[in-house]
Amino acid sequence: MRRGTFRDDTVDYAAVGATHAPDLMQYPPERSIPAEESWRIGSGSERFQTAGEALLSWTAQRAAGLSVEDVRPAPGPAYAGVSFDAEGNPIAPSKRDVEPRYDAEGMPFVGAGMTLHLRGRVGSMRADAELRVISVTEETRRIGFVLGTVGGSVVRGEESFDVDWREDNDEVWFTVRAFDAPHALLYRTVPALVKRRRRELFARYLRAISPLYATPL
Repeated sequence: MRRGTFRDDTVDYAAVGATHAPDLMQYPPERSIPAEESWRIGSGSERFQTAGEALLSWTAQRAAGLSVEDVRPAPGPAYAGVSFDAEGNPIAPSKRDVEPRYDAEGMPFVGAGMTLHLRGRVGSMRADAELRVISVTEETRRIGFVLGTVGGSVVRGEESFDVDWREDNDEVWFTVRAFDAPHALLYRTVPALVKRRRRELFARYLRAISPLYATPL
């Protein structure tokens, strides 16, 4: 079966949180193209913390050659974002007190509910979209966040970024999952361009978080 149609009115797609679904690759949201890659990027607590800090300070996007602009926090009280259970089902949003953090350049760290504009080029293809941070995870052995399209992108959908520090073998893994529904006419006409764009983005994200690379899954 397809993902449910839980809707967050701030985004332009229905299956909010589907990148957390274990069966994303088998049952993606309707008319979307799923993608997933995992890379071993090292081991130990220090590597985990360094990669997690880089992830939450937009390193995957900025070091991939994309410009993160017009970052705006969630309106009103601090927004904890949509959460998801082990099966990828949405749990009602909640409010909590969140102390904002900034990098050395004054850029705010990733925060649930914030919106931003992403611009740049992915090879010969354009990247220009309004996005919203759907959720942020900061746990003892997992750090990550989910981005969803709000409008203006050539595709509609979601990306999730996670750094996991595995307890069984001390390894640190970086995982990106996404689903893209073609929106621009060119991408609807030539769906292969969606996969090409996604492959290039994944390669850039890996170089950004782990410049020396590691072992692909």
